[in-house]
Order: sequence, then C-alpha cells, then structure tokens
Amino acid sequence: MSDPSSLSSAASGWRRLVPAEALGWSPVHSHVGDSRTGRDLTANELRELWGRQSLIVANAALIRTRLFGNRPHREAQAFDVLELFAFVRPAQFCAPSAAGLALACGFAEPETPEAQARALFEVIDSLVAHLKAAPLAFRLVAQSGVRLLEKQGWAWAPLLLDALATTTMPADYVAPPALDVWSLLEEWEDQPPEGAARAVALGEDEVTTALNRDLQRAGLTERRPEQLAFALRARDIFTPKWMTDQPNLLLAEAGTGTGKTLGYLAPAHLWAQKAQGQVWVSTYTKALQKQIYHDTRALFDTAEERARSVVVRKGRENYLCLLNFQERLASAHSAPEIIMAVLMARWVLYTRDGDILSGDFPTWLPSLLPPTTPAHVFQTLAPQSLVDRRGECTYAACPHYRVCFIEKSVRKAKSATLVVANHALVMAQAAYELRDRARDALKADKGTPDGEAADDMPATALSRLIFDEGHHVFEAADSAFATRLSGLEAFELRRWIRGNEGRSRRGRGLEARLGDLIAQDDTAKNAMRELIRAAAVLPADGFSQRLGVRTQNGGGLDPVGPIETLLMEALTQIEIRKGEGTVRARFSPDNDQGGECEAHPCLDGVALAAKIAARALSGIEAPLLALVRALEDRLTNAQDELEPADRIRIEGALRGLERRARLLLPAWRGLLQGLAEEAEPASSPEDTPQAALTIDWFSTELLRGRIVDVALNRHYVDPSLPLAEFVLKPAHGVLMASATLSDGYTKDMGESNDADAFSLARQRSGANHLVMGAKTVRIASPFDYAAQARLFVITDVSREDARSVGAAMLALFKAARGGSLGLFTAIRRLRAVHDQIARPLSEAGLSLYAQHVDPLDVSDLVSVFRAEHHSCLLGTDAVRDGIDVPGSALRLIAFDRVPWPRPDCLHRARRQHFGNRVYDDALTRARLAQAFGRLIRKADDRGVFVMLDSAAPTRLFSGLPEGVVLQRCTLAEALPSIARFLYPDEMVKNDV
Repeated sequence: MSDPSSLSSAASGWRRLVPAEALGWSPVHSHVGDSRTGRDLTANELRELWGRQSLIVANAALIRTRLFGNRPHREAQAFDVLELFAFVRPAQFCAPSAAGLALACGFAEPETPEAQARALFEVIDSLVAHLKAAPLAFRLVAQSGVRLLEKQGWAWAPLLLDALATTTMPADYVAPPALDVWSLLEEWEDQPPEGAARAVALGEDEVTTALNRDLQRAGLTERRPEQLAFALRARDIFTPKWMTDQPNLLLAEAGTGTGKTLGYLAPAHLWAQKAQGQVWVSTYTKALQKQIYHDTRALFDTAEERARSVVVRKGRENYLCLLNFQERLASAHSAPEIIMAVLMARWVLYTRDGDILSGDFPTWLPSLLPPTTPAHVFQTLAPQSLVDRRGECTYAACPHYRVCFIEKSVRKAKSATLVVANHALVMAQAAYELRDRARDALKADKGTPDGEAADDMPATALSRLIFDEGHHVFEAADSAFATRLSGLEAFELRRWIRGNEGRSRRGRGLEARLGDLIAQDDTAKNAMRELIRAAAVLPADGFSQRLGVRTQNGGGLDPVGPIETLLMEALTQIEIRKGEGTVRARFSPDNDQGGECEAHPCLDGVALAAKIAARALSGIEAPLLALVRALEDRLTNAQDELEPADRIRIEGALRGLERRARLLLPAWRGLLQGLAEEAEPASSPEDTPQAALTIDWFSTELLRGRIVDVALNRHYVDPSLPLAEFVLKPAHGVLMASATLSDGYTKDMGESNDADAFSLARQRSGANHLVMGAKTVRIASPFDYAAQARLFVITDVSREDARSVGAAMLALFKAARGGSLGLFTAIRRLRAVHDQIARPLSEAGLSLYAQHVDPLDVSDLVSVFRAEHHSCLLGTDAVRDGIDVPGSALRLIAFDRVPWPRPDCLHRARRQHFGNRVYDDALTRARLAQAFGRLIRKADDRGVFVMLDSAAPTRLFSGLPEGVVLQRCTLAEALPSIARFLYPDEMVKNDV
C-alpha cells in the first residue's frame, strides 16, 4: 500500500495514494469500515491501526480520546482535515467534525459514517480548489507557510505545494514571513472625539419604516405583528431623560419567534443615526454576541458601512497579545509545535478583530497538538496563555502597539454607532465608576483638580443600553460587584508586582515595566521599592500544595506569609463545620463542588489571622497608592515635557494600578476587617449594617477531589443595588429583553396584571431601586405550541439511580433518532450516563458528545451538535444557557432532575431575602422555561421536553408557553408517543 505521506505529485491523483482503510473511517463512531473486505473494524483493531498506518480523519484529538482515553498509545501522523481547513480558510467558522467540515465547505450534511468518509475527500478537493483560486497575495503568504511546514514534515505540505506550483514570486518581491506576521498587519488610527447625543424622539412611522427596510435587506418577506409591536415599545428607551437617576427603563418579555433582535436593532440604529449617538447592545454569552453581530447585516446597505458602524467589544483578556505570541514562538522547537504556530499565525493575519477566546479563532486548533509535546503539556499555545490576563501590557512601549488588536477595538468603539458587548464588560465598566469615585474623593481631600478619566470610553458611552438575555443581568452584576480573596488571586497580585520570581518565561514585574518612567522621580522609586518589599507577604509559588497536602499525622505544610495562614485557618473552619451541612459539602474525588461554610461567626484563629492579614494588605496598599499619585502628578505637572508614547504608557499603567489600589485592596481589607472586628465568636452578623447588605463565606476549590485553593467571599445579597446605582441611574434609556422575564405562575393563580408577573424581574433588574421603577410589556410567541411541542414527566424512573436515568435517556435518544440534548445538574451523573450509553448509541448509528468528557470547548460541542442533525449531546447549565440550535438538529431535551438552585451559602441568604420557596420556584421555573425555549425556534419546528424526575411539581411548568400540556406517564407510554409526534408521516405510512 502506498505511503500517504507521499501525497503529491499530481493533486488530481492524490486520492489513489490514500490507504483504503481511510475510506471507511468514521471520525465520530467507534468503528470504521474496511473498504477492501466490507466489514466493520472493531475498536481493538482500530487501536492497533492507530500509529501504524496514517489515516484521513477529522479531529484526531477527539478520535484519540474515544479510542484510548488516558491509556498509553502510539502517536499517529494523521491527515487531519481540520488542520488543512485552518490553513486554507483561516479565521472562518467550522464545527470540528466531518459534518462540520462538509457544511463549512458548502456541502450537505453527511449523515452516515460512509457518507462522512466520502465527504472528507470532497472537502479536501474543495479546499485545494479554494487555495488555487485565492488572490495572489493570499497565495504568496500561503506559499511561505507551506514551505516552512514542509520542513517540519507536515502531512498536507506536498499536496498544497503542488496546488501552489503555478504561483510564482513577482520580480524583486520579498517573501512574506510565515511566523512573524505582525509585520503584515494594518496599524490602527486614532478617532476624533464624539460629542454628546442630541435629544430626539422616534415616531411610530419612522420605526415601522426602518424595521420594514431592515427586513427587506435581510431577505425576510414575513411581517410579524409581534415584532413590530416589540419595536414600537423598544423606542420608548430612546426618548429624552426627564429625571435625575431615573432612566427610561423597559422590561420586555418577547416570546421565542417574535424576532426581538431585529425588533430592538431597528429603533436603536435609527436613533443612533438621528441623534448622532451610540447604543450599547449587551448579551450574556460571547456566542450570542456573534449572533447579534451577524444580525446587524440587515441594518446596512454595504459591508463597508457596517464595518465602520458596528464593533464587537469584549474585555481585553479576550484578545490575542502579539507580544505573548511572539515570545511563545521562540519556545516552539518540535515539529508539531512549529506546525501549530504556523496555523495560528495564519489566523493572526486574517482575523477580523483578534479575539482569540470567542471570536473567529478555531478554539479546537490547539487541541490537535500531540499530547506529549511541551506546548500541549504546559498549554503555551492555548488561547488562555496568549492573552493579557495579568495586566502586564506595556502599551506604547510594546513593539506591536501600533497593530495591537486591543487598541484597534478600543478606538473603533469610540466612533461606532452600535457596540455589541457582553454583560460582564458592561458591569466592569460600571465597576470602574467605583474606582473613579474613590479617586475623586482622594483628590478632593488633597484639594487638587479632577483629572481626565482613565477609562477607554467616555462617561456617556453607556447612556443607551439594551440588555438582550436580560434575565442574566442579575448574575452578571453579582459577579462584577463581588469580592473574592483566594490564594490564586493573591498569588497573581504578587506576580503582577514582583514578576515571575525565579522563572525564565515572560512575566515582568512592575519595576521592569515602569522603571524607566519613574527613573527621575525619587518619590515614585521609593514607593516602588516599598511596594515590592511589601508584596513578599502574599502567597508564593507552591501555595496550592501547601494548602491541600496533608501529612501522615493529619496536619498540613507550614504556610508562607499571613495570607496563606489566613486561608489555612479558613480551611480549618470549613472542615470543622462541614458536618453541619449535607453530604454535598464533603470532600471526595467524585464531588463536583468544594466545601464551604458561612464566615460569621468565625473561629478565634480566623479572626486573629484576618487582623494580621489586613495589616499586611495595608502595607501593600499604601506604597501602591503613593505610586499612583506620583504618576498622576507627573501627568499633571510634566504635561509639556512628556513624550506622547510616555503619556500613553502612564495612562495605561494607571488603569491597572488604580483598579488594584482603589478597588481591589480596599475591598480585601474590608472583608478581613469584618472578620477581625468580631468581638467574640457568638456575636451576630446582623448587628452590623454591612451584614444586612452582604453575605460572607469561605469556600474551597477542588481538582479531582484535592483542595487546590481556598477563598474568602463577599457578595451582595441583592446585587441589583449596585446595578441600579452604577448602571441604571447614570443611563438615559435601558431595555432589558428576554423570552423569560415574567413569572408564569401568576397566570395559574388567576392574576392578569403584568406588574405581578414581573415582580421577580423588577427585583433582579434593579427597577425596584429606582424612584419610578420600570415599564413592562409582554409579547407572546407567534408559535402554535399545542401543535409543535410535547411535555412529559416520566413517573417510573428513579432519579437517584444513574443506570435507570441512563437507560431512560438512551431510549429517548433512540426514539427521537438523535437531535437530543440531555441536561444534568451534576457532572458526576453526566459522566456516569455517558459511559453507559455511548456504545449503544454508536451501535444505533447515533454519535454522542459530552461536556466534561470530550476534549472540546462548550461552544465547539454545540457547533458540532448543530452540524450533525442525528447526534446527541450531554451537558450542564453552561450548555443549557448557551445553546442556540434552530431546526430539527434539536428536537428533544431531557432533564435528569429538576434544576433547583444549589442550596449554598449565597443562595440561602438570597432565598431568605427574596421570599423563600417563592424565590426557589421562580428561579426554577425560569430555568425550565429558558431550556424549553431552545426547542421551538421556527414555525415548522417540533420539539419534545422530558423531565425524568417524577417528583417535579406541576407548578414549575406554569412558566412554559400557553398551549403546552403536561403529561405524566411511564417511559414505555412516552416513547411511542414521542416517535409518533416527531415522525407523523412515517406513522401514517406504517398504519396504511
């Protein structure tokens, strides 16, 4: 048999050189067919074949995991078509499977293993043709990359060199680099400042005309009355503001199928044009940001106009740091690492905005590295290691500053009319307001004039806000305004100040980053020296081992410094009090959650350690503030002497310095002082005003059953308080839209007043903290749920028996013929069910994917599930909240049990604050409604919703759309009913 590494001499004849086994290889199922004998190969035969014979595959990493798990195996030089796609079509979306590749290249979905194998050949032909037809500049850069890849023995190099053989270098042309691609990137340009928006109002006719025009651009002929009604109500938030601290706030529930995205984009874009203002559209997940950005195409006549007017904004930790990437390239030595580096460099050159975590970067790409390579072991080429998470940016001192993706995004956002953001970024911007107020208060004490805001955006940038997925705003505010002091976060602060002590890899401390800027300022130099000295009290390398390791006598390793001492005392309190909790709180290798306990009343050892730790943090905070003031003084007093590059560096450095000096460290000290000031262990936390607003608790983080971190936490019991103060009150107009804002239980109680239905939404949105509250509107879905959906509660499956749940899900998935989503409230049960049903589903011709099992990101799992209409997916709440699969690819959802809120310390405090059981029920109804809303996305969809928890109360399903009838029955009764409902035409034929 010919060696496939010889693919080459003639591109048209390469197929004859491929081993015959590859023709039958299924990249998803656990068996392949041997095209010579016509029989299936067993899993054992496949394991023997792996590494002995190269095969054409899609996603070698996933296949390797399916075949071997964590067992030893030979390395294989597979022809992974995903690598070929990443090279030929960089920065283009592709679900990481054979079906995903076929769809990305314009082919129909291949449904059988044989069709998937044939599709891979079609994809290869298509990619080669695409490369041959590409513009000359694209082919020249590709040629440089392929030549370097050929030296590394890349399997696809001979084929691509043959395809590029007709491409010749122009005379006197310097070959573009294959790796140092930043030299080919365009530089950003500064944008002029934008003035305040005009005070205008939108008329009904204007909005109606704009919506019709946008629908026409999108090629949509259907005119939905519900969409127009929503758009007309959404225009209310664009009326001028009439009262201080009272925005035009609208809580809008728009049922699935209303078309709410274009319903709010049409008036938003119209107002932005008319008022010359800017609207921020925020959603919960980064995947939904992509979807909203895609929908903005309907607003513009040309792609160029859209590119100027719309920008996607995310936190700076989402964007590739070119300096990080350059330094990681220097450590790539093996052939697989260099191959991966070239493929990633191709993305750098063609990416739309440089978002490497959730943009157009193929998140599956680094997972294709062989597991034995240093880059895979140490994750040096993983997206998370290529972003600036630690505030190490040197701004204008960076050699890539003029082509920096972050700087491009910031500048583009200043002049954009529509900014598509996420809730976390909006809350972060609001949290900076806390820093600014603290800074202004300090300046007022010193009697100095206010300086310019150091934020990336002007104060008026968030004046018009649209929160899509508005039911998640509460969680986003909770995260943004919380305080968490953990071993890892304290260690990161030490590393940010002192650098990577004793390490050769990148991680320069403050002195290395700012030393030249303060060289002539004795006050700043003294503050820097004192800061570096004081930071030695923070946890050092190895803190995780010192926290989690237990010696033979039951004791632990000696802590290093007062913070580690405090964390160990907190761990002692958790271990003492864990017996008062449920079994869930105990430590075990199978536990999904760490232990926790309320902080108050704390043990004497905790109170003493907190007092010492607070004093240590004060020793860091004082020189850090002194350094901030010195840099601020230099900006003010040496304005004319500063070079523009130095000014930019100082302003950029101040953002990170101020956040830590005026937000982070004071919050940590406040948390510790609350522990240290307890007069005696029996004192009641209700005695202090702060305790009425916040809840403090200690928690542990586990990794495979071992404690790796301990944290002290403080959250607002009601985070809608800071949400209202720092997000809503400064704004002029805010829309919170969702398909599940209201609580449907009031309908069953005979209530007809929307104010009652929106009671929970008013609490969680911050509307109750505004003088005039919020307006509400509820627009029903246009779908016929009585005809399109079925709801079953199975009465004869024990939720406590994982095998019984697994057998039920297997039967349901087979009855639906795939297109099924299994949702779990615990990772442990998800894995147990996966192990039970994976093989039977494969034998039935249905592929199974699972979160926490397969080596794919959640977004990649969902994209594969979306691409393969007969696949099944298991996941937890991250999948439930992030999935958007229209059509028949999702036709059944099965819950293993009722998704009650987890009764942790934080939830218990909120439960008491918001109404006990009423609050629990409302949250659970919302979760079920959100999951149900994923089933029916189009007028011709059919969907089945199954609850395997027989104890599920009927009241929890009252939040589902009208027309959905609850049926309680056995599994044997439900299965034929599901089959008849999903495939009525076949049933009619069988009856005939």
